[in-house]
Amino acid sequence: MIKATTVLLRYFLFWMVFFFVDRLIFILYYSAKLSTSPFTEIAKSFIYGAWMDASMAGYLSGIPLLIFLAVWLVPGIKISSNVIKWYNGILIILFTIFTGISFNIYREWGSKVNYRAIEFLYTGPGEALASTVSSPLFSSSLVCISFILVMFFLARHIIDYNVPQRPNLFISSIFSIVIIALNILIIRGGVGVAPMNESAVYFSSKPILNHAAVNIEWALFRDMLRNKRGSKNLFIYYRSDEAQTIVNELYMSKDSISSMMLTTAQPNVVLIILESFTADVIESMGGEKGVTPNLDEIVKDGLFFSNVYASGDRTEKGIAAIISGFPAQAIQSIMKNNIKQEKLPSISQELAAKGYSTSLYYGGESEFSNMKSYLLSHGFNNIIDKASYERKDMNSKWGAYDEVVFRRQLSDLNKETQPFLSTLITLSNHEPFELPGKLYFGSSSIENKFKSTAYYTDSLLADYLTQAKKQPWYKNTLFIIVADHGHRLPKNTHENYHPARFHIPLLFYGDVIKQEYRGSKIEKIGSQTDIAATLLTQLGMESNKFPWSKDLLNKGTSDFAFYNWDNGFGFSDRVQSVSFDNVGKSVIYTSVETRPTDSLLRYGKAYMQQVYQQFLNY
Repeated sequence: MIKATTVLLRYFLFWMVFFFVDRLIFILYYSAKLSTSPFTEIAKSFIYGAWMDASMAGYLSGIPLLIFLAVWLVPGIKISSNVIKWYNGILIILFTIFTGISFNIYREWGSKVNYRAIEFLYTGPGEALASTVSSPLFSSSLVCISFILVMFFLARHIIDYNVPQRPNLFISSIFSIVIIALNILIIRGGVGVAPMNESAVYFSSKPILNHAAVNIEWALFRDMLRNKRGSKNLFIYYRSDEAQTIVNELYMSKDSISSMMLTTAQPNVVLIILESFTADVIESMGGEKGVTPNLDEIVKDGLFFSNVYASGDRTEKGIAAIISGFPAQAIQSIMKNNIKQEKLPSISQELAAKGYSTSLYYGGESEFSNMKSYLLSHGFNNIIDKASYERKDMNSKWGAYDEVVFRRQLSDLNKETQPFLSTLITLSNHEPFELPGKLYFGSSSIENKFKSTAYYTDSLLADYLTQAKKQPWYKNTLFIIVADHGHRLPKNTHENYHPARFHIPLLFYGDVIKQEYRGSKIEKIGSQTDIAATLLTQLGMESNKFPWSKDLLNKGTSDFAFYNWDNGFGFSDRVQSVSFDNVGKSVIYTSVETRPTDSLLRYGKAYMQQVYQQFLNY
């Protein structure tokens, strides 16, 4: 078994060396772009990148491992060592080609080789070749040829291609189970909640350093699997120009001036995103009584938007909708796609350009759903997540309970440079609905557990605002409180396509709100995506970069909300809500049975088509 272990380790080691050299070549090739980066920052790209390299090396080691297992466990079978030699040689050449392609497309696209590049090469080789005319083909080809020669030389000296002969059947069986489990663990990237993804290796606010850390082959194969359904728009209902015309109708504002409700044009902004805070737990929104008594009191002194809907049904979709004003994309999730999410606008970038310091606080793994990658790409300079807290505070399945996160942000803001944008994302109101103490509604049912965690977060929110009022920055701070998405609980009666599943609170709160607006309720139909235009308008800033966002404080904007789930969408206006199943191509819900659905479907279909098309175009 020692011989077998050594052979596998040497094979794994070779690919770790390959990826190290590959990253080194990329950094040297683009050294001009990194001239202002400290050596320590560049070195981190190797340290962080090694984690993803190991995952990819684990995948590549799968074939040799299967060959070994076949020899060990199947009597009489013999496999030539040449099989592994050919397998390895093909991979060296193929991966070096990926490196060469990355040299050229990174200059043009700001990304390494990806599904889009492979598709472009396959569907339009002439255009692809034409696109490389301005690239230094000779130098990149020379580097690739040299790389191949060096790697074949190293493979010859590092890898032992001899397949170990079958040992004792019992021992080999036990060893096989252990080595398979270990390899799966390496591929997954560890035992954490989040499996390996690009966020795991993102560490810098400079995109090129993050791109250097990402393993080319791992990201390419992930991108190809993600796009297994192709780049075709699966929501085509109209001609492209017709769909855009219909969408434009929704954003044709009447000649009206926005109500300016702030006392200052440059307040601090604290954005609090509440996990799963559906309207069904808020009495003032028609929800159950006594679950969020503090929020029901707080809205009486703020500017409350009572008819707002979540864009999607996942946290990462909600964050992209809130911060980037970009609607959810049904079967896709733009935050998980590194190349596409980096092209989104963001409130954080807009405020950072105006001198705001930016931070984000979260009790879980920021790598989850590729969130850290998104945050670093969109101007968040300080990210406090699971890795930032003391071990004693890691009591939740997801990380730190909300009380720890609220306390940390409150403390840190006293040292923050003003004006600031600080975002806090809660997580305690998430499955499995655990709490550090007694559950207020008990644990007899999942519904009661959910209400208990909502009650817990509600209590913390009230205490947080009470403590914030004692801080020197409070009087110049606007608090924006919103949910990331709705939930089936606590009523547990709404299907995933029911509009009530998407109905969420949105509250503007703080002393910076003019007295005459406090306690007001805005009943305009809106979405998370509308926060961007509404906030930026209040700050006297343009919101043109957020075409899917409308100002909820402008009476001239249309009343509507669009939301979607896995493969369907819903659309609501002042009179009716309609849900459409894209698989069955049929209306599956309407709030007014006697009213035709044609008008709302027209808008919903065009909206879904154009959102998804923009996702594809990014």
